[in-house]
Amino acid sequence: MNSPASLVDELMAQLQGAPLQQMAQQLGTSPAQAEDAVGAALPLLLGTLGRNAAQPQGAMDLFGALQRDHSGGPDLGGLLGSLLGSGAAGGGAGGGGGRPDGAAILGHIFGGNQQRAEAGLGQVTGLGANAGQLLQMLAPIVMSFLAQRMSAGGMDAGGLGQALGQEQARVQQQGGLGGGLLGSLLDQDGDGQVGLGDLLKMGGGLLGGRR
Repeated sequence: MNSPASLVDELMAQLQGAPLQQMAQQLGTSPAQAEDAVGAALPLLLGTLGRNAAQPQGAMDLFGALQRDHSGGPDLGGLLGSLLGSGAAGGGAGGGGGRPDGAAILGHIFGGNQQRAEAGLGQVTGLGANAGQLLQMLAPIVMSFLAQRMSAGGMDAGGLGQALGQEQARVQQQGGLGGGLLGSLLDQDGDGQVGLGDLLKMGGGLLGGRR
């Protein structure tokens, strides 16, 4: 039974080593904490994209953005080098490469939930205000990764929506910090107001009780 590897696991594997060390340096944290934080942030990003792509129009919009802004650029290794090597996560001058900066991508992914997502990630990972910076670093990486997967797999908008929908379901089944954050974000979209209290308790357990 060839169940495909999760997108989160696949991308996490590509970030091991130098990329995670560079992220840790930029965030002013240890590589271990950076890895924990990325491990929570990737399911949050990919799961939210899965929720967005659940509607045909959302899948079409994402497909168009990936084709327009993220295909035909540098491969993931080249993108990591340019993003992390030049400290470009902060947005800065945003040169003429035509690639949207991380902050703009986050606005599209999370919409009105962006601050809530950043605050939740900052609380459960101990990154605090740096969580927004981490998400800005990861957003273009996630989009480039999806564009590569899309072109390699010959996916159309429907296939992309289906792959991201499966990833969202997997993230929520696996739970953990990323799944908990995603569930909290999606629940707050609806009627059930889920606070961060339970999530923080869970985060305290997972991160060895450090606050």
